[in-house]
Amino acid sequence: MNNYIHKSENRGHIKAGWLDTKHSFSFGSWQDPRYMGVSALRVINEDIIAANQGFGRHGHDNMEILTYVLSGRLSHQDSMGNIEHIPAGEWQLMSAGTGVQHSEMNATDQPVHLLQIWLYPNVRNAEPTYQQVKLDPRDQPNQWHHIVSPTQDTPLFIRQDAVISAAYLHEGKTLALAPQKALNYLHVIEGKVRVNDSVVQTGDAIVFEGNAEIIADTDAHLLWFDLPAKA
Repeated sequence: MNNYIHKSENRGHIKAGWLDTKHSFSFGSWQDPRYMGVSALRVINEDIIAANQGFGRHGHDNMEILTYVLSGRLSHQDSMGNIEHIPAGEWQLMSAGTGVQHSEMNATDQPVHLLQIWLYPNVRNAEPTYQQVKLDPRDQPNQWHHIVSPTQDTPLFIRQDAVISAAYLHEGKTLALAPQKALNYLHVIEGKVRVNDSVVQTGDAIVFEGNAEIIADTDAHLLWFDLPAKA
């Protein structure tokens, strides 16, 4: 597969009442056959939820759902009995398995800014699980922080042969990217970087195979998916 850049302006953008959302891949009412996911990665939604609003109780099954709160605080309740708050810098992984009902609400007076990420599992109809961890890459910049993997050596365990890592890279710094799987998907949350001479900036993503050197043209917040060849 050749390298290609998924530009921010090609994301779906829906602003309706309390929700301002950008979809990297087809989701809900926004559908584009060019953007249906990459390998096991199916959804990256960048959501801004207005104060005292949110997603009421709804269901999922057979999906690995990762939420990364960038600013504000999200409140979560689910049919497994979890009642949790997820502040900025924390990650939540809900493995929906056979099925789970949950709600995601902003119960504060300030907006919540988050990424919600869905991956297909490689095990179907497993027991639903809930995990949460605090790990803000801004606290320890200029290195990869491995957040999610199918082994027990990362804070969060996923039912898929994928590794998800985050970094906060200061302007002028470089960072090596050495995948263990088949395919890289690097999403720039904020900032501007060069990846093997390709310019990738806020909201963009780059898909490529093999190793890379990342050079930060500005301070940059990065999310790296090391993915299998196919889901």
